[in-house]
Amino acid sequence: MPGRRTGRPQGGPPTEPAGALAQPGGSRTRRPPPVWFFDLDNTLHDASHAIFRAINGRMTDYVERHLRVDREQANQLRLTYWRRYGATMLGLMRHHAVDPHHFLRETHDFDVAGLLRAERGLARLFARLPGRKVLLTNAPGAYADDILRALGLHRRVLARYAIEQMRLHRIFRPKPSRSMLRHMLARERVPRGAAILVEDSTANLRSARAVGFRTVLVFGHSRAPSRLNSGRQFGLRVRSVRELPRAHARLRG
Repeated sequence: MPGRRTGRPQGGPPTEPAGALAQPGGSRTRRPPPVWFFDLDNTLHDASHAIFRAINGRMTDYVERHLRVDREQANQLRLTYWRRYGATMLGLMRHHAVDPHHFLRETHDFDVAGLLRAERGLARLFARLPGRKVLLTNAPGAYADDILRALGLHRRVLARYAIEQMRLHRIFRPKPSRSMLRHMLARERVPRGAAILVEDSTANLRSARAVGFRTVLVFGHSRAPSRLNSGRQFGLRVRSVRELPRAHARLRG
């Protein structure tokens, strides 16, 4: 870690600086500090407990009202577009010319604090975890800010990218878009090998891993836990972000 002092223990060899890597010829270089890209829902909090139900209900209401279809059709369209495009909003834009900003306001306009379920001590965890923290979520910005404030993370996560910022050449490219993920690495000026995506979505992790992220699958908040084990496909697999300080050592290895 930067600033850590090293010395020679009595009777032993010199200690290695934290993060030092062997180079040809015996020289060593310090590993760059990690840059953590955190998903929001079902990663930093348990959205499946109540918040997803509230959002899904409002999205179905929106589709039913604006497309003038019955409730069953509206719910089916919501699910179809989410599965096909990664976000219901994208399907509504493409097939029904829906204003995305109006859709996001209408479907996320509720008090998140009363529905929030999360583990305690996340702010302390983020303070201890080395490296920069970046939010990368397909949720809208106002909703994400409300969640971070309720979690006490608004001062720990200063770089935030919500779905409104996930546009390339004026076209929305939310996760799992590989082009957007590459753009995020460049925009945040992340050194090679330093980016880590912490996420509950296996599809998003596949894309991130393909463009150079190290990856951590968080499965503890899912109502359908992944059967996949912690193989090469997803890097590491943890039940909770509270495991990240210990998992970080395995990521570095």
